Amino acid sequence: MNILITGGAGFVGINLVKTLIDEGHSVICLDNFHSGRKENFSFIQETSNFKSITHDIRKPLDISENIDQIYHLACPASPKFYQADPIYTTETCVLGSLNVLNFAIKKNASVLFTSTSEVYGDPEVHPQPESYRGSVNSTGIRACYDEGKRCAESLFYDFHRIYNLDVKVARLFNTYGPMMRPDDGRVISNFICQSILNKPITIYGDGLQTRSFCHVNDLILGLKNLMNCNEEISHPINLGNPDEFTLLELVDLIEKLINTKLKLKFLPLPLDDPKMRKPDISMAKKILGWEPKILLEKGLKDTYNYFQSEL
Repeated sequence: MNILITGGAGFVGINLVKTLIDEGHSVICLDNFHSGRKENFSFIQETSNFKSITHDIRKPLDISENIDQIYHLACPASPKFYQADPIYTTETCVLGSLNVLNFAIKKNASVLFTSTSEVYGDPEVHPQPESYRGSVNSTGIRACYDEGKRCAESLFYDFHRIYNLDVKVARLFNTYGPMMRPDDGRVISNFICQSILNKPITIYGDGLQTRSFCHVNDLILGLKNLMNCNEEISHPINLGNPDEFTLLELVDLIEKLINTKLKLKFLPLPLDDPKMRKPDISMAKKILGWEPKILLEKGLKDTYNYFQSEL
């Protein structure tokens, strides 16, 4: 198949690119390298099945090749990057999705959108099922991402209803693994890189807030299962690991991994930072036959080894 991946130079994108090329597909990666990295392409073996196009997704797409599937990943995904230019983030979510959807109609391609667990905001329901409509601050510092993704979801389902476009929407929960940026700003990359550099581990708040961490290899399988599902799915699907850890428990796991006691530095909790995050993946199990397999202890090891080589 001919597959287009927007945001293909990012963390999830490059892992998806590598997997699809290894499976024999022809892949076009579209990225403007706002948060994705050109050096990620060095991990892809030279092949005629891969093409990289530098393009800002906020502008219409013009690609001559036939396209069968589109994975729409383009958007800064960590607070550090999406809050740096919030207007750019909103435009990427909304205008970018509109451009991708119009292009999908032109190419008669199936299209999968990677939304986010952030659409649930600071949740009042735990764990979070797809039916939960969220508790989002629409004027807060995270709204550019939270509301941008929510608006993009609306566009996807409107295009399905009006144009009968084949769309899929995945709500991604915290994902980690090799190919993350060392300066990504998310909790696992922060903790591991700080431990490697012998710096104090920065914990925002009291460290008792919870997160659920899905290894990128598990996530990629979930994305592929969703894209290739023949069943019409009229709602988003959560993709994440339901195993829940406090940030202090994550520190303990890293200490056990490296057999070193780490120093902690506590800082004020950022505005609108969710206090808990855990996916209800009943739908993914039932419809896709998918659930994560990689335990956090095992996933942290290969992620640690990756960052050691990077740093």
